[in-house]
Amino acid sequence: MFRCEPGVRHRLSRRDPDAVAGLDKEQGQEQFEKTLKRLQELEFLLYAENKHSVLVVLQAMDAGGKDGTIRSVFGPLNPQSCKVTSFKAPTPVELSHDFLWRVHAVTPRLGEIAVFNRSHYEDVLIARVKNLVPKTIWSKRYQQINDFERLLTENGTHILKFFLHISKDEQLRRLTKRLEDPTRYWKVDLADFEERKLWGDYEKAYEEVFTRCSTDDAPWYIIPANHKWFRNLAIARILMETLEGLQMKFPAPKYDVSKIKVK
Repeated sequence: MFRCEPGVRHRLSRRDPDAVAGLDKEQGQEQFEKTLKRLQELEFLLYAENKHSVLVVLQAMDAGGKDGTIRSVFGPLNPQSCKVTSFKAPTPVELSHDFLWRVHAVTPRLGEIAVFNRSHYEDVLIARVKNLVPKTIWSKRYQQINDFERLLTENGTHILKFFLHISKDEQLRRLTKRLEDPTRYWKVDLADFEERKLWGDYEKAYEEVFTRCSTDDAPWYIIPANHKWFRNLAIARILMETLEGLQMKFPAPKYDVSKIKVK
């Protein structure tokens, strides 16, 4: 339903950020709790089997809900096998390497789920919109990203990329709430209000990403995210279905346990 088919032009204007798949909030939260319980079981199995890893990429407009998604969907998972990395502006050391260098260093090992709060896609989003590098550079990065992600998938990493789709009006509501609530003042960033003026440019940049970088092995999903409860449920379900599709099993014992006696 939310998956971007490879090679197809995807228009955000044709995707409803208010969609809830016919559910109400109470139904959605009930389903989310059941899904989350199953996710915890599958995460334990992923860690025990140690044959696969999962990379979850979260991207959104400012105030799109990346932090909230991490708290709600991934916060209840075991931090021993679920790691979160937030990508800020690159440091001088990172800038002295290729743009994927800092990303590759924190990809998940076998048995782990890695969550990226922003990601290598910033290098074809803000880098493009704000002209941080010439077009001759960022235009080559789509294929470099596809090659990088293919390397990961061929070595056991399953990639899920989620765009949290909110409306411009919903963004305004969330940014305004930050200004009105003292407990949210710490979230206020003047850059968010400036970036809002570039909404249309970012939409075009994202649509290019969906068209050129959604592949069979590393798909993009456009998640309706105006309603946080539905956003959480949709992402949790897709992750659950991905893990169930791996048909994982607990490893056989290394020893004949019938002969081990505890004294």
